[in-house]
Amino acid sequence: MGKLKIAVPTKTHEGLEDVVSEVFGKAKTFTIADVEHGEVKNVQVIDNPAASYEYGAGPVAVKTLADLKVNLVIAGELGPGASNLLEHCKIRRFSVKPNMKVADSIKEALSKLKPEA
Repeated sequence: MGKLKIAVPTKTHEGLEDVVSEVFGKAKTFTIADVEHGEVKNVQVIDNPAASYEYGAGPVAVKTLADLKVNLVIAGELGPGASNLLEHCKIRRFSVKPNMKVADSIKEALSKLKPEA
C-alpha cells in the first residue's frame, strides 16, 4: 500500500489510544498517523483550529488536513460539505463507528481499503 498520511478526528491528545470523535469539523484534536506498507511509523496529535467555531468548522478542518498533505480521513461521521471538500482535495474517506480506538480504526481501514491505482 506504500505511504499514507491518515487523519482521525479525536477527543484528546492520547494518539493511538484515543477514540474517534462523533464529530469531524468540531473535533477537539486530529490524530495524524504516517503509515508505510501497513505499519504506523509516526503519530502526532494536533489541536483542531476549528473546534470552537459555531459555523463553518468543516471547511477549516479539511483545509488544515489538506495543508498537512493528509491523503486519508477516518471518521465516524462527515457532513456533505466536508465530504465534498475532502473529495475536491483528493483525500480519501473511510467510515468507522465513533468511539472506536484510533489504533483499531487505522487497522480496520488498512485491511479494507484497496490501494490506489
